[in-house]
Amino acid sequence: MITGLTAFSYQNIAKPIFFLIDPEKVHDNMTRLGGSLGGSKMMVSLLARAFNFENQILEQKIWNINFKNPVGLAAGLDKNARLTQILPSLGFGFEEIGSITLEESEGNPRPRLSRLPQSQGLVVNYGLANMGAEKILKHLSAKNHSFPIGISIAKTNSPRTADKQSGIDDYVKCFQKVVQSNLGNYITINISCPNAYGGEPFTKPQDLDDLLDVLYKISNKKPIAIKMPADVSTEEFHALLLVCKKYKVNGIILSNLTKQRESPCISQKEIKNAIPKGGISGKPCWNKSNQLIQYAYKNFKDDFTIIGCGGIFSAEDAYIKIRLGASLVQLITGLIFKGPQLVCQINQGLASLLRKDGFNNIKEAIGADNK
Repeated sequence: MITGLTAFSYQNIAKPIFFLIDPEKVHDNMTRLGGSLGGSKMMVSLLARAFNFENQILEQKIWNINFKNPVGLAAGLDKNARLTQILPSLGFGFEEIGSITLEESEGNPRPRLSRLPQSQGLVVNYGLANMGAEKILKHLSAKNHSFPIGISIAKTNSPRTADKQSGIDDYVKCFQKVVQSNLGNYITINISCPNAYGGEPFTKPQDLDDLLDVLYKISNKKPIAIKMPADVSTEEFHALLLVCKKYKVNGIILSNLTKQRESPCISQKEIKNAIPKGGISGKPCWNKSNQLIQYAYKNFKDDFTIIGCGGIFSAEDAYIKIRLGASLVQLITGLIFKGPQLVCQINQGLASLLRKDGFNNIKEAIGADNK
């Protein structure tokens, strides 16, 4: 009842107003609001009663971490870890903060965010804007958390980190800070941000090998995931997965944003009026993400836990990724287009879809369409 009313109100009242306002202003205001609401025990409790759907059919233990449901917030929205207290009340099973970098960064010049309503996507060119690892970790350490948290790290967006060795040194120092803090449940190495100085050098197999060779010499007890690029050929992707397998990486996130503006699923009229640079999220990533999930599960299913990310707007969308091989899923753009009730609706829908197909637990559905 409450989810339907919230969805109607968001689609017919809130969203039309929000979409008249600069998207970054809306993002900043909603992040501040979410942080404030998370500081109120009463609001946390009220929202949890309305939106926090729980069912044993959705529960899993992955990397010795308990996930009450498979739906997480992807890195990129909660850049400075302001929403960790409120997101469980909206039904999220986990979240990934950041990506955080060693040094504080203002990111790229504004405007750096555009909506693509017809294409159901966003053009994002933030450039890893964040307060820096030290401040974010200090803030994170002051909170108790009721669900798993991943900490996504990237190299600082600066000309100083543009060459490979400087980039590796920057990753290493940030990684060491995260490991020493003993915060979070897992660490993601974001090698595929398309909006920073130096591009994406570590999406090349030999460069990724050089990076992981150094990182894996650092004593660390937390699981490690790699956030993969969207725009890779099958041969390039296979080579990257072989590098991850060599270092016994725990998980892979499929995938980051696409940079292909000529895609037939993108309205060319919309994209011409959008900001000129940046990666594209949402439905334009849907097919790419699914193809990568399908390939990774079919060829490396015993090597990695797959986290599916890209274009999830419904329970059916999440279920497709799960049946292709994703154990967990992440979203951001769907939340912006559909409203705050979306995660609850996805979890309710997933439970129904799993029961309908005769599964007793979500683990049984993973890769069901990709044997």
